[in-house]
Amino acid sequence: MSRKGWLLFVAMGVIWGLPYLLIKIAVREISPPMLVEMRTGGASLLLVPIALARGELLPVLRRWKALIAFSLVEVSIPWLLLFNAETKLSSSLSGLLVATVPLAAAVLARATHTADRLDRRQLVGVLVGLGGVAALVGFNVGTSDLWAALSIGVVAIGYALGPFILSNYLKDLPALGVMAAGLALCAIIYAPIAAFAVPTRPLSASVITSVIGLTLICTALGFVLFFALISEVGPVRATVITYVNPAVAVVLGVAVLGEGFGWGTAFGFLLIVIGCYLATGRKAQERPAAPAPSVLIVGDGS
Repeated sequence: MSRKGWLLFVAMGVIWGLPYLLIKIAVREISPPMLVEMRTGGASLLLVPIALARGELLPVLRRWKALIAFSLVEVSIPWLLLFNAETKLSSSLSGLLVATVPLAAAVLARATHTADRLDRRQLVGVLVGLGGVAALVGFNVGTSDLWAALSIGVVAIGYALGPFILSNYLKDLPALGVMAAGLALCAIIYAPIAAFAVPTRPLSASVITSVIGLTLICTALGFVLFFALISEVGPVRATVITYVNPAVAVVLGVAVLGEGFGWGTAFGFLLIVIGCYLATGRKAQERPAAPAPSVLIVGDGS
């Protein structure tokens, strides 16, 4: 990997490991629907003019059905569920649970017949990964917060469905245009809901900073850098940040918020990483193929 590739990789590992901390801080004073509106609305105000100036927005709007589906499963539904879950769960645990996206993607590929039947190695990977999720939930989640943890499973499924829609219905369109339109659509959807969830008290400096960070750094800048990373190292290598982001989320959660991290949590995360590696690996008889052009999104920056 080139020096530029490594710099982009490290930057994305930090930028998309940061949202879990910022979300945890922001939902202390802002409702999840309002936070979705603020994040998507702010980012779209930055990205839409750039996409328009580059002529990358109108071609995307012609595929409005696929665009709506992408926006719903990649942003609108997952972000609301994730933000709501972080009102009950720690930021580090949320980040670790989202690391199951490759597992969901492997199962989805089989269910939609875009991949052959899972071989023994891949099936073991799925089972090991699910065991890691069970360990994380068992060690860290009380009965009252179980639904919050399960909702992050829906987030992972959405993050797996997003790239599937992109690769099958939007892959020939400009990546920046797709993301700008998807964020703008989400902001439009949430505008009527957010109108009834405006904070009634002045926001603290830490919450304001968190919202700005989520909007400018984790969303607008994050997607621009991620597209650059794909261009530099290819979509396959770019997916490796899936394993880095949760580790960053844990370090920030422990260092900044004082969240706990015991051996049980470490064991669960290790199982998830091993499971993802096994479940998404090529079968023994497969030969490596040149990656097709892609606008793959990994975990959507949460």
